[in-house]
Amino acid sequence: MTARSSDSFKIGIAGLGTVGVGVVKILQQNADTVAQRAGKKIDIVSVIASSKDKDRGVDLSSYEWADDLKQMAQDNRLDCVVELIGGSDGAVLDMVETAIVNGKDIVTANKALLAHHGYRLAEIAEGESVTIAYEAAVAGGIPIIKSLREGLAANRMQAVSGILNGTCNYILSDMRTSGRDFNTVLKEAQEKGYAEADPTFDVDGIDTAHKLTLLAALAFGVKPDFDALQIQGIRDITAHDIDLADMLGCRIKLLGSAKEQAGKVLQTVEPCLVPTEGMLGSTSGVYNAVLTQGDPVGQSVAIGLGAGEGPTASSVVADIIDIAKGYRQSVFGIPVQCLREMTWENGDAFEAPYYVRLMLSEQNASDAVVESIKDAFTQGGICIDKTIMSADKAVVAFLTKQMTGADVKNKADIIMKQVGGVKPPLILRVER
Repeated sequence: MTARSSDSFKIGIAGLGTVGVGVVKILQQNADTVAQRAGKKIDIVSVIASSKDKDRGVDLSSYEWADDLKQMAQDNRLDCVVELIGGSDGAVLDMVETAIVNGKDIVTANKALLAHHGYRLAEIAEGESVTIAYEAAVAGGIPIIKSLREGLAANRMQAVSGILNGTCNYILSDMRTSGRDFNTVLKEAQEKGYAEADPTFDVDGIDTAHKLTLLAALAFGVKPDFDALQIQGIRDITAHDIDLADMLGCRIKLLGSAKEQAGKVLQTVEPCLVPTEGMLGSTSGVYNAVLTQGDPVGQSVAIGLGAGEGPTASSVVADIIDIAKGYRQSVFGIPVQCLREMTWENGDAFEAPYYVRLMLSEQNASDAVVESIKDAFTQGGICIDKTIMSADKAVVAFLTKQMTGADVKNKADIIMKQVGGVKPPLILRVER
């Protein structure tokens, strides 16, 4: 077990990428402020990263370099291990589990690790009377974890949703302002460092799904279950969709959404149409926004930078300060044995208007064809509220009345097989 010091709080930092370096900078530059708020000095004892010789723009000379992750996890001088490497399995998972068993608190920004293994790690941590703090894992500098665990603790939470990935929000925002297509904007985002060389986790919705898994567990007091999530990314969004959404007074955003309904939790990650003038519609660029609905508080909104050195490192250090003060929350807000087993519902159970977009061939691009498709939809049980189309009539979209996503998708599939000669539609929920 770790021997805790009364006059200082000793940490090891695993990972010296953008966020790890940001943490070191804060602890060096704001040392007095941090010590005042923590009630004791925060000492970085050791660090570890992939390369010892790399110039990271920060002085690391006064810190020991751990030989490996296991050594850091077992170092009895440390009160806390700060894990900023990332990844859900392998050496990182082993390090975190070993550190917990050795009586160390964990601070991490690793949403993937907790989405996949958070329940088991929480069981171990609570058995060892330590905690796992992860404010930086969701929405960067927005203190949404603290809000759900503490500020909203008196509420029966009904829903949580939001824009949780800055890369996707940047791409969709740029597509709207520039009129360019997805691939062009993605390439530029990669060149500017807003998107990874392999953007799969971001643009395919996986990063958002990891974050929503944690928010749903906190909001509803349930065991986190990443595998229960329906996930759809933004690769199929075209410049036409951005324009047609504008005609409807909407913008397209990748949303993570969860709500409790009739004893089940409905959750989904998918691009949705949101009102242009609403909180989500007006959140652009790399910003994140999180909406919560609780009883009796009503709706709360938090907006801020969702990634980057400063915002994310700020959240990491805030967690370190809390633990140094002796403040150790249950990982998911309540003791792990009290987390509910929940029935999860596919996101297609959400009732809403839906946007159904069709791409027509050149020979089919006419008012007559559009009317015939609209009639087929109406006769097939999909009630159409509005019809909009591009100037050349090659792209047409129908806005349905309130329906479940499952009903829209099932009926649209049958109808399109009957119509023939038209590619499968893009179907997006309209979030009011």
